[in-house]
Amino acid sequence: MHQNQTPSSPAASPTEVFRASRDLLLAHGTDLDAAHRAFRWPGLPLFNWALDWFDAVAGARDGTALRLAGAGGAGPADDVTVSWSELARRSSQVANWLRALGVRRGDPVMLLLDNRVPVWETMLAAIKLGAVMIPTYTTATPAELADRAARGGVRFVVAEAALAGRFGPGPHPWQGIAVGGTPPPGWASYEDARSAPVRFDPDGPTRADDPLFRYFTSGTTSAPKMVEHTHTSYPVGHLSGMYWNGVRPGDVHLNISAPGWAKHSWSSFFVPWNAEATVLALDSATASDAGAVLEVLRTREVTTFCAPPTTWRAMIAAGLGPRPARLREAVAAGEPMEAALARAVREAWGIDVRDGFGQTETTGQIGNPPGRPPVPGSMGRALPGYRMVVLDPETGQEVPDGVTGELCVDLAERPAGLMRGYADDPDRTARAFAGGHYHTGDLVVRAPDGCFSYVSRADDMFKSFDHRISPLELERVLLRHPAVADAAVVPVPDPVGLWAAKAYVTPADGHTGGAATARAVFALVREELPEHKWVRVVEFAPDLPRTRSGKVRRAGLKDRAPGAEFRMPAPC
Repeated sequence: MHQNQTPSSPAASPTEVFRASRDLLLAHGTDLDAAHRAFRWPGLPLFNWALDWFDAVAGARDGTALRLAGAGGAGPADDVTVSWSELARRSSQVANWLRALGVRRGDPVMLLLDNRVPVWETMLAAIKLGAVMIPTYTTATPAELADRAARGGVRFVVAEAALAGRFGPGPHPWQGIAVGGTPPPGWASYEDARSAPVRFDPDGPTRADDPLFRYFTSGTTSAPKMVEHTHTSYPVGHLSGMYWNGVRPGDVHLNISAPGWAKHSWSSFFVPWNAEATVLALDSATASDAGAVLEVLRTREVTTFCAPPTTWRAMIAAGLGPRPARLREAVAAGEPMEAALARAVREAWGIDVRDGFGQTETTGQIGNPPGRPPVPGSMGRALPGYRMVVLDPETGQEVPDGVTGELCVDLAERPAGLMRGYADDPDRTARAFAGGHYHTGDLVVRAPDGCFSYVSRADDMFKSFDHRISPLELERVLLRHPAVADAAVVPVPDPVGLWAAKAYVTPADGHTGGAATARAVFALVREELPEHKWVRVVEFAPDLPRTRSGKVRRAGLKDRAPGAEFRMPAPC
């Protein structure tokens, strides 16, 4: 009997049920309409992805499951590669060792790790155990770590030894496990897991609706929310992301993301491994170096690539050069991608960078999958398994095509890829799932062909001179100026208009952040925008606060003390 199967289970094992749904999407990989008609989320009352999928694949597939590019863009000979069978074995050892330390099903475990092999070993081990993971980015401050540990009810912390000091001196209400160095007093050493038994026996079946992740949102406009996902919503739900990315068995998939962000679980874990592809990952220094990323694309036979628009812009600025020989699919995620960026890549490489949309609370909801040229400026159509509607935020009624409204998921057939809720906030959960819909909080416009175009976060919008303003709309205009490398717009108080648009601008190479550049920016917005949308204040900044997924942290900009500002002169 399968290790996660009960005597009352149907004849098909969870592995077979999951594979059938996966294979259907692969079969319709370039025909979105056919995929929509044929695809249904697999019914899996019991499912443990690490046991029922990863280990099953590892038992039948040779080859590399994980490849870590050498630090700083070193050559392929310096890469670390791990096979499917090695990862299955090592994760079972880690699971046995963690269980010996006291980790039990349902225990919250915080992960604070760089892109190194223990990330994938520990995540697989936690799934096998039924522990609840709380991934956290390595740049988190001591205050953020304390908040997450308290709100998440953390019982174990797996962290880089060099970062253990951020938790302060013990004793702590949790057990610490140090990776990659000498453990502090009271912490266990991750290296001890190498002596644990290889055979892993689960303590019982895993229910598909058991909690698996607690992710904190990026908090771009407010305090981070604690999103809870299950053994279905991320492992199974990311079939939609696999479809959008166009990943196929045997591919080499590179995703620019760091552990701790939900996008890392998306595209550096479930999406490629659902497809039986190789995960290729970069250390943080390489991921932030556009030239090094381009070198990796060319020298590691990358077939599918996912990166935020900020990375694409940096690569264009560095000079794209010839198209990587094996690259077949390219997508952008994290923030809306401007049409000019996609056009530049198309002209240089003859490949479409396909936009898409999802949230920490969901898997990929909308995207431009392979098979048709993407519509410039559009984030695509609903992905298989999702039925999307646009509702009036005030009335809750569906709005006509061409009218801005809130993007919502119809729950008549609830998609597998939706969160269970906000773990510590039942009222917010109830609001998010009100009226038979999941409310994304994002404003969009739907075209008659079913394509959606992003407008703004509902809580990003502000009123200026009696008009509702979308910061993103203004930023898209600013980015068209050759003197502007990056831009973010926030509201500032205005004695006449209540609020006015202020732009933080990063000058492009060869341009200075001075009065002349400010005048050029003001001239552009006066030429391209109506008066009520004009950017009226400019401040230059060497860089903007962004999440690793590319989203501007507007809350950080709003709280920043103003620097040297340039104000739009009154019209003559």
